[in-house]
Amino acid sequence: MDDPVTTDAAALRVEPGAEATHIRLSGRIGVRDLPDIAPQLDAVAAAPRVVIDLSEAALIDTSIAWAIDATGRRLRDAGTAVDITGAAPEIAQTLETVAAARPQPEARPPGPGPLQALLGGVGAAVVGLWGGLVAFAGVLGLFLVRLAQSLVQPRQFRLTALVHHCEAVGVQAVPIVALMAFLIGVVLAFQGSAQLRQFGAEVFVVDLIAVSILRELGILLTAIIVAGRTASSFTAAIGSMKMREEIDAMRTLGIDPGHVLVVPRVLALVLMLPLLGLIADLAGLFGGALMSWIELGISPAMFLTRLAEGANAGHAFVGLVKAPVFAVLIGVIGCQAGLAVGKTAESLGRMTSTAVVAAIFAVILADAMFSIFFQRIGV
Repeated sequence: MDDPVTTDAAALRVEPGAEATHIRLSGRIGVRDLPDIAPQLDAVAAAPRVVIDLSEAALIDTSIAWAIDATGRRLRDAGTAVDITGAAPEIAQTLETVAAARPQPEARPPGPGPLQALLGGVGAAVVGLWGGLVAFAGVLGLFLVRLAQSLVQPRQFRLTALVHHCEAVGVQAVPIVALMAFLIGVVLAFQGSAQLRQFGAEVFVVDLIAVSILRELGILLTAIIVAGRTASSFTAAIGSMKMREEIDAMRTLGIDPGHVLVVPRVLALVLMLPLLGLIADLAGLFGGALMSWIELGISPAMFLTRLAEGANAGHAFVGLVKAPVFAVLIGVIGCQAGLAVGKTAESLGRMTSTAVVAAIFAVILADAMFSIFFQRIGV
């Protein structure tokens, strides 16, 4: 039997048939022919059977072998039976080498089941909470140690920074705190009068306002506003400094970031939050008195008389004694989140929002614990 006639001219023919589509390649086919060969191979449509005949091919290089292998894979994925016939030994070896060198997708392990995923999420949340508590304790300890060092060595204390932060967290927050407390007093008086009028006990609206504002709402809502306003400010300021490597520069220059960044901020909150709470109490009582006068006809003099009879200094004490604890929680959480910022702006935004949420949650949790404690001791 005569050997098949081969020529050096590269050619590709597609011969559709009833039983199978034949793709015949002939000649010496190399990378220079790939721009002509590849589109023709891509145009081959799926059929029940495709035969790639290489009996007339004298030589192919790896680029053509890659195109043939890619076409075969595409057609097999479409449900076509693909056969490669007539390949000389060296051509078959090239095809095998290219097919073996193709990257194989890594097998993905099966995903966890619903129960396993739930338990894994709970475990991750617990680990994250524990890590947050450890970080909080670290920054709290840093604040206490640096504050004690400042008392022993007053020259290390940053008085100018303290005054600046007192203005930022205290003086500048007075308008929003006073307005918030005033509106809360108005709402309490209005809603309380609507309910107590049904029982002819309108005068007790003064007791409602006094106990609610002085004992709980005044300092709690003030702390929540300060948490949203100041914790985010602390995180953004310290986080921006960390992103710009200013904190590393401080350490290089022998400046302790705890003295410069943490102590003035937290101490400013400790000093100013009780004052803001007192302002909130006064504004809330004023709003309640004004609405009681308008809605119930309780004159300011009667309001003050009833306030003196129904409320005592213990309610104000219970409210204001929480302020330093709230201040430490807010300040330490804000500073800790700022120190945890990474090198990206996305990290800064994420830690800022995390600081606000964590500070508000910590304030509400501490307020609940204070309420239980004071109730137990009868205050």
